[in-house]
Amino acid sequence: MILAPFSSPVWRILAEDLAGTPGEPARAPFGRFHHSGQFAAYASLSAEGAAVAIRRYLGDGASRILVPMRLEAARVADRRGNRDASVVWQDRHARGEPSPTWAFSDEARANGAQAMLYSSRSRPDLSHVVVFERDCLLFVGPITAFED
Repeated sequence: MILAPFSSPVWRILAEDLAGTPGEPARAPFGRFHHSGQFAAYASLSAEGAAVAIRRYLGDGASRILVPMRLEAARVADRRGNRDASVVWQDRHARGEPSPTWAFSDEARANGAQAMLYSSRSRPDLSHVVVFERDCLLFVGPITAFED
């Protein structure tokens, strides 16, 4: 696995009550690239990508915000273009199986990656990132309301 430095603006769409702590990890105990208490903060390389990534979770009535941030990391794994890293994982997890995507993040973490890039499942032309170390994710602002 090749790890490379990566510096880029990123965007997160978060619940409005997280405005004061935009670098906090995902609240769910497991997700596409985290399980077993692992730190994972999900973001996208564009505001458009963030809107695409959140679609599955809309409709719950929660107010959300769009948070511009910056990723500054010395060791980033790049899984963009790997379709297996972008599969729907929720159905397998609901059946009690481990998510097949965890193998990618577990390998990246084991090799010292601070973050991992991956392609959007529904829009492969867009890219997302999962951040494994809090100090790599820097608040830029300003925060704006997200309208779905």
